[in-house]
Amino acid sequence: MSGADQKLLEHFRNPKNVGTIENADGYGRGENPVNGYLTDIYIKVENGQIQDIKFKTFGCTVTIASASALTEIVKGKTLEELVEVENPIQSLMNLIEIELGGVPEKNWHCPPTAIQVLFTAISEFYKKQKNEKKRILLEKLLADLKLYIEKRLEEIE
Repeated sequence: MSGADQKLLEHFRNPKNVGTIENADGYGRGENPVNGYLTDIYIKVENGQIQDIKFKTFGCTVTIASASALTEIVKGKTLEELVEVENPIQSLMNLIEIELGGVPEKNWHCPPTAIQVLFTAISEFYKKQKNEKKRILLEKLLADLKLYIEKRLEEIE
């Protein structure tokens, strides 16, 4: 088994940040469009920074590993670092790939789904803060992510 496989399996066997957060500042739920697996993400934000993040998922090895890796990557980062960079979707997908040592091509849909759920949680946070400008930015990112997934699905068919 390669080192890359070992990194992915480590996140599956010993996922980080599993659970829920009472009174979360943001919550997201998403369904993987390929396999129907559900993932929930809860965030606690202080001074614009993700102080805590937890996830729960019903999913395959790569679904669990992707959510675990994503939570490790974003914990401690500011929301601006995550969404106000050039191409935040691709940036997070690249970071998940690195953290997992790669993702099997047949499971390409797992990292974008985890990102979608994170963006949904951040959008809810901005909604609670009544920050319409940033919430609209997140809605655009979610639409872009949905379009990315739809295009990949069309390529496969």
